[in-house]
Amino acid sequence: MAVLTLASLTAALPPVALAKDSEALQIAKQLNEAFIEVADNISPSVVVITVTEKKDTESVKQMHRFFQMLPPEMQEGDVPQRTGQGSGVIVRDDGYIVTNNHVVNDAEKIRVRLRDGREFDAEVRGTYPDADIAVVKLKGSVKNLHAAKFADSDKVRVGEFAIAIGAPFELDYSVTYGHVSAKGRGNLGGGPSDQDFIQTDASINPGNSGGPLVNLNGEIIGINSMIRGVGTGIGFAIPANNAHEISDRLIADGKFTRSWLGIIMGTPQEYQQLHDNDEDQQPGVLVRSIAPDGPASKSQLEPGDIIKAVDGKPVTASSQLRAEIARKLPGKEVVLEVQREQKSLRVTVKPEAMPDEKMLNANFRRGTQPEWSAPGSGFGATVKALTDDLAKEYDLKGVSKGVVVTDVEENSEAAKADLQPGDVVTEINGEPVTSPKEFRSALKSNKGKGARIKLLRNGAKTFRFYKGHSD
Repeated sequence: MAVLTLASLTAALPPVALAKDSEALQIAKQLNEAFIEVADNISPSVVVITVTEKKDTESVKQMHRFFQMLPPEMQEGDVPQRTGQGSGVIVRDDGYIVTNNHVVNDAEKIRVRLRDGREFDAEVRGTYPDADIAVVKLKGSVKNLHAAKFADSDKVRVGEFAIAIGAPFELDYSVTYGHVSAKGRGNLGGGPSDQDFIQTDASINPGNSGGPLVNLNGEIIGINSMIRGVGTGIGFAIPANNAHEISDRLIADGKFTRSWLGIIMGTPQEYQQLHDNDEDQQPGVLVRSIAPDGPASKSQLEPGDIIKAVDGKPVTASSQLRAEIARKLPGKEVVLEVQREQKSLRVTVKPEAMPDEKMLNANFRRGTQPEWSAPGSGFGATVKALTDDLAKEYDLKGVSKGVVVTDVEENSEAAKADLQPGDVVTEINGEPVTSPKEFRSALKSNKGKGARIKLLRNGAKTFRFYKGHSD
């Protein structure tokens, strides 16, 4: 009798065809391989930065003061220096690394570890705190470095994949995936003043700072900088174009000189107030005031203008305009696309190096917060023709046209519109004002419509907005 075994039974059965991957599963596996490939390619460009903080920083001083308050038996030697860790990305094969300013700020010693395990001492080449960008340079002989490439962050689209690599919580070379959640994020509170951000839901945590946010091509689309709460899925990266331009100048010069126009920009609410009856109005940045002797004062730019673009690049928020101008070379002409009333203009201006904060004109910074008036009757301001005596009384140097505000009634429409004695009104709704009669006539003719009052205050060009009429 023949003995049947499991092997003989299996051999006698017809072969079973293996299930073939569906097209959807094949696509998913290809995407999986793409993520793995990106991580493999970009990881050699990412570094871990360990910083030893200087002894004389305020945080270390506070620790020393704390220890001095302890009883002698609890004071055991010097307070140790603080250390911290962040990330960075190699951008040149001769040893230059881009990271955040807050990673290396107050560093006494910087140590950089590469993906292959090599370690180097490094030094700060330059920083630009206003955009939270820093460049460090590896010391000694460095070879076989893998420099990452910058993408054009202007072409980044909301919804595309984003990959973050860094050392969160000292977990080196952690890779997280997500998407670009938004672009042009600004006014984040506590963030750099001259910066807008790419928002991402790729998980970013403490220690990721300074590391790259990359696309599926392995190109840098941003430098990770901020988070909105740990584990929230809301992270922010400095756009690659900003980081690239700033880091190039830090590498070349060791510093980044911020440029400025010398203007005060209006808020979105003020912008809306100015154009509340214009449904076709496209976004832009409102020029509220112009500093005396600032770069803009030497151009054709006027208070009340709407800046639409800088050298052809659209700007829709004050943070974008600040960032674009800040990165321009001082003394190099830029072209602003401007809307003035119903006209489209091109205004050429030469940004200049931003003066030290202490050197800024105090009079320009004062009195530039307009209050929008509500409809009412009576204006409540006394204006007089400009004379030599009035010019001397109100110290109106170099002013030759307009009418002088000499008195403003309390709680009047003029007071609500923030007019002050000594203001020189030069135009109302684009029409020159050279006499009190023209002033009153211009306000009356705009009953029920917005009247934009252009004036000089402490030498600064500015404007106020009035909705009402003068009796």
